[in-house]
Amino acid sequence: MAGIVHKPFYNRVALIGLGLIASSMAHAIRENGLARHIAGHAKSAESRATAAEIGLCDSVHETAAEAVKDADLVVLAVPVGAMGKVAEEIGPHLKPGATVTDVGSVKQAVIDAVAPHLPPGVHFVPGHPIAGTEHSGPRSGFATLFRNRWWLLTPLAQADMAAVACLRGFLEHMGAHVEEMEPTHHDLVLAVTSHTPHLIAYTMVGVADDLGRVTDSEVIKYSAAGFRDFTRIAASDPTMWRDVFLTNKEATLEILGRFTEELFALQRAIRTGDGEALFDYFTRTRAIRRGIIEAGQDTAAPDFGRGAAET
Repeated sequence: MAGIVHKPFYNRVALIGLGLIASSMAHAIRENGLARHIAGHAKSAESRATAAEIGLCDSVHETAAEAVKDADLVVLAVPVGAMGKVAEEIGPHLKPGATVTDVGSVKQAVIDAVAPHLPPGVHFVPGHPIAGTEHSGPRSGFATLFRNRWWLLTPLAQADMAAVACLRGFLEHMGAHVEEMEPTHHDLVLAVTSHTPHLIAYTMVGVADDLGRVTDSEVIKYSAAGFRDFTRIAASDPTMWRDVFLTNKEATLEILGRFTEELFALQRAIRTGDGEALFDYFTRTRAIRRGIIEAGQDTAAPDFGRGAAET
């Protein structure tokens, strides 16, 4: 679907926050003709100036309240910890019948923070695009970021089905595969697939940094693919990930506990020379990797399957 101009789903879309996700949405919206006007706001004056300079949005506003005026769709693309404050600011300025969504990777905490500030008649459809790179800022976006990637929606029980369907179509025309999920289940799934792996990556890079017997130059010069992959993940936005772990605390701690148990089992197998246990374990985990590739969520190529244009 992506790359073909369609009838606009919304007259005016407001992007609150102009980092990787929002800037990629702006490019995809324009490329596919999905809205007539894109309004943008970023907290940073530098980001607003950059967005205006590169023509990322049709209009760039100093405040979120100004940006959402008359918007049919409002996208909250700010760190999870800032969602509630932004919702409080924009609530009185939202157009009746507007849809508000977000792109946070934690859902129940966002619902708890945002929903109380939205007036009756405004449709809240929380969302999470499972796509990204380690880059951030208005210049980091590209129109194909969401192509063939999952975008999870977690509608509330009282959600307006027409609003959900319109948002789904909008996202699908950016190239995303859209599925609906219950918020707390989403948070558990993402603790397994994203949050805990990021924490492990941060930890491994931290271990390398703290290990005095291995110099920084050796870490950089002799990095094998596994460690390079860890450093890419660990280069992600620290504000975003701080908020993710603080707001998805229970699910992340549960998965970390299970990870610790698995790690102890592997330590025991290595210590006792149990090659059969190690071989069986690695065979099982290798099959999961094959399943991800067969599902089209990555390729067998290095660098997470990303081409040079996407790095």
